Amino acid sequence: MSEALSMAREAGVDDLTASALLAALRNRKAVEDRAAADQLDLAARWADLHPPESIHLAAAFTVPGTEHEEPIAGEGCPLVAEFCVAELGAVLGISTTAAKKLIGHALELRHRLPRLWAQVQSGTVPAWRARLVAEATIHAAPTLTREPAGWVDDQVAAVAGRVATAQLDRLVAETIKRFDLASPDPASDPEDGYLHVDPRHVTVHDQDVHYAGTIHVEAELDLADALDLDHALAHDAAAQKALGSTETLDVRRAKALGNLARTQTALDLFHTQGATSQENADGLPAARELVLHAHFDGTLTNVGTVFGPTGRMENRHKLLLLEQIRSWCGDSRTKVTIKPVVDLSANLTAPGYDIPDRIREQVILRDKTCVFPHCTRPARGCDLDHVIAFDHHAEADGRPQPGPTQTDNLACLCRSHHRLKTHTAWRYQTAGPGVFEWTSPHGHHFRRDRSGTTRIEPERP
Repeated sequence: MSEALSMAREAGVDDLTASALLAALRNRKAVEDRAAADQLDLAARWADLHPPESIHLAAAFTVPGTEHEEPIAGEGCPLVAEFCVAELGAVLGISTTAAKKLIGHALELRHRLPRLWAQVQSGTVPAWRARLVAEATIHAAPTLTREPAGWVDDQVAAVAGRVATAQLDRLVAETIKRFDLASPDPASDPEDGYLHVDPRHVTVHDQDVHYAGTIHVEAELDLADALDLDHALAHDAAAQKALGSTETLDVRRAKALGNLARTQTALDLFHTQGATSQENADGLPAARELVLHAHFDGTLTNVGTVFGPTGRMENRHKLLLLEQIRSWCGDSRTKVTIKPVVDLSANLTAPGYDIPDRIREQVILRDKTCVFPHCTRPARGCDLDHVIAFDHHAEADGRPQPGPTQTDNLACLCRSHHRLKTHTAWRYQTAGPGVFEWTSPHGHHFRRDRSGTTRIEPERP
């Protein structure tokens, strides 16, 4: 029995007929659409409460890094005070970037696409469909002024609730083009369009990584370059086979392409010459360095250190297999650097304000990402913030340092959220190693640790 049916029985609706179940589903969908429409309306009202004037009235003088006006929708939409976006995102359980997009769509619909806005609020068009149109008009190239945006609204609103997503996308694009806003496209000429477009490209689809540690690569090359590449791959694949490889031709050609990337050479991959300062002993030019930060948990046993079968790679937050690392390290041209084990539970301390590399690395490995609620910016690109501010005058005044430079008083914050913490009423404190409790300007509380963000509900009396 399916999980859905089991849940239905638990809810006491197992005796519903098929027609009644469909009616119940339709009702729930209507409730969901109504809630989405209300969310857009409330997001627009939140923006109304935080106009640019709220910044200017609050500040008597300008400090670098403080709040600024944020244009998050098309021309003609009101600007928004930048820092209000983060609190809305935190309350909704989404990132600041996603909250910015939500507010932008709400303002775009209300001010530049009023017919669609009215249909969303009346329940004729689902909010998600209208947001697709808003996204297109906000980021149209060239930029849409209010008049062409209104033209798009007039054309699309008539059918937005009845067509499929792909048809809606095409309709928006065609409407913009019919208004003569699209840039001339000489490549569309059926006779000599190819003279105006260069189709060459190399695309590495690194967002879709196979569990085996492989990704898809596609390319369009110049004919001569393609033939040279084919020759180089065939030569390397043949050399691998001559050296005893029993892998298939496709696998050997794939490995040959990796060899090209590491050696930056073209044809004679195994030709040996006198090595120079720019070459290795095999005569090949020095490989371009690519740094990967791989982390595996190890357990000390009576036979040595045993690593788990899976780990993580900081680059793009990917799952990593131990076997994949072993294969990379087995390549003679791979440089492996083993760094000392970092004890993430140790509380390291340094005198003064500056953060030494050993503490910086420990905090980066502990936090993984920016520690603001729902932010996923990698920690290695973040600022390190003193949770309790460092007092530069404490020593001179003979007072104890309230915000020492030590592990339990440091956290990774991306530049945007670092500014937010510095210049707004957002506050946070350490609740444990790598655990932080945040309080928003309006009193909402969040706990952020290595597993993610959870909301802290106020204690009931």
